Amino acid sequence: MRKIEVCCTTLDEVREAAAGGAIRVELCTAISCGGVTPGYGMIQSVAKAGLGVAVHVLIRAREGGFCYSESEVEAMCRDIAFCREAGADGVVIGALTAAGEVDMAACRRMMAAAAGMSVTFHRAFDICPAPQKALEDVIALGCRRLLTSGQEASAAAGAGLIARLREQAAGRIILMPGAGINPGNIAEVEQKTGATEFHSTAALDFADTAYRGHAVSFSPNPQKDGILRHTAQEVVRQLVHND
Repeated sequence: MRKIEVCCTTLDEVREAAAGGAIRVELCTAISCGGVTPGYGMIQSVAKAGLGVAVHVLIRAREGGFCYSESEVEAMCRDIAFCREAGADGVVIGALTAAGEVDMAACRRMMAAAAGMSVTFHRAFDICPAPQKALEDVIALGCRRLLTSGQEASAAAGAGLIARLREQAAGRIILMPGAGINPGNIAEVEQKTGATEFHSTAALDFADTAYRGHAVSFSPNPQKDGILRHTAQEVVRQLVHND
């Protein structure tokens, strides 16, 4: 049975992921921009819920690029310390230099803050200009896994690079395909990459039954007003079992 990590933004989504058979969740907020660190209240609520899934928290100070200032790195280290105190199992980190290489100094500080926790390096990797070198840097940091789309818009498109990176890694780190993973393509990505862990939002669209005014929209895409997209246990179940 393949292992599925689900990207979740709420406790209700984590419940859906757990019910569908996910082994782990990546907790974040603002998925539309790739995700940022969720609020402390949400982290505590999920970490203490006891739902039987590992809880990893995305550590990302803001949307945009991954080259961070001193104050942003310090804030992310403080977020990591809070995650440990709250009872999270792991964190998901990443920082790059202005040239797009792994920022070893910033990442080492975050790794030190996360000592004893499981650490995933996130898709900042996917914009590194030299992926083979970047992989060695991530391994040298001591990260447990690397989340990657194979430097393409989707993991399905980047499956070739993911397979080559897995061969290079030779068991030193887990390569976890993510981006566009769904029940219709997971078996093919699994076959092409040899991966055993996969990352997905496992989401469906649902109607928002809350009252909405007709003249005002708070959505970046007003055509999506009235539609909520969130994790669904039936999609998670299909990801776990689809052959």
